[in-house]
Amino acid sequence: MQPDFISPDRWLTFLRWRYATKRFDPARRIDSQTWQTIERSMVLTPSSFGLQPWKFLVIESQQVKDQLPAISWGQSQPKDCSHVVVFASLRTLTVEHVDHFLRDVARTRSTTIASLEGYRKVILGFMDATSGTHDVWSTHQTYIALGQLMATAAALGIDACPMEGIVPTKYDELLGLAGGLYATRVACALGYRHADDGYAHNAKVRFEADDVIVRF
Repeated sequence: MQPDFISPDRWLTFLRWRYATKRFDPARRIDSQTWQTIERSMVLTPSSFGLQPWKFLVIESQQVKDQLPAISWGQSQPKDCSHVVVFASLRTLTVEHVDHFLRDVARTRSTTIASLEGYRKVILGFMDATSGTHDVWSTHQTYIALGQLMATAAALGIDACPMEGIVPTKYDELLGLAGGLYATRVACALGYRHADDGYAHNAKVRFEADDVIVRF
């Protein structure tokens, strides 16, 4: 049964409304039901082979957020927003991670591990062929999740600011990732725009469709 999809015009309205919020209202917080929807949207993000090589670290603690500007190029957004999501991904793809995923496949689809052996060999072949570059692959995957998060937030009326202007190694230290399986790649601050954020009223500057879309 198909859901009630929104119209194309309405979807574009959401995307035109959103912008990289420069100043958040520190007094406003995202309610729990809306936040649960945002978290679920991240969990539903597609990934290569379905492997989900990521962790989403959700920061609500003001004590932790207060430490973020110093390791975020002095930006105030992670301190003043409601929630910060830090996207971390695997430093290297492991057989253990693959087998964990395949056990989930078997459980969710009521099948056997043995029936997935062919798929397992395909994934392990990919692992061997890309050995030494798994961190690049997994980093690319996190940006799919970031895009899904931002689109979901816009549809829910939540402001967001994606942040590459961070010091990943310092985030790793603060969040207990240093030396572990996962590493910080990118972050996103979410909440509600401050009434005095003048950037909210700037017209979007985008190339024309014919400049960036090539049709064959």
